[in-house]
Amino acid sequence: MAVVRYTEKGVDVLARLMRAEAEGDGKLGMLMAGNTGINRVRGECLDFTEIDTINQMVHQSPGGFEATQKGYFYQRAREKDKQLARKVISGKRYHPASNSLYFFKPTGACPEQWFGQGNTGRYKSHCFFAPSSSECPQVY
Repeated sequence: MAVVRYTEKGVDVLARLMRAEAEGDGKLGMLMAGNTGINRVRGECLDFTEIDTINQMVHQSPGGFEATQKGYFYQRAREKDKQLARKVISGKRYHPASNSLYFFKPTGACPEQWFGQGNTGRYKSHCFFAPSSSECPQVY
């Protein structure tokens, strides 16, 4: 069962985002990028109060994802990437991105906070950051 409303277009755009943001970190890294995106749709908190669809989340401006500004994002989604997108849409969570709203690829160590969110951990090249459960209960 899906944790957010979606369309096949939403699956496609999420799959392209996950690939463009985290393909270098493998399937698990892509799933974690997807968790972060789905949490932004679920959240109704902080910078994500009017994000109702996957497409709105992917193209949020300001505050959206860098990958949407690069050509790689606009390549056709592969079926294997769509399968990964469907996993996170169905509610599968992967630590340290389980409750994250932000991630980024630092040049060094992960900072303790990013946009006021606490560091929940690192997976390969990306650091993940989540709000407290009191700030954003919908992502918990």
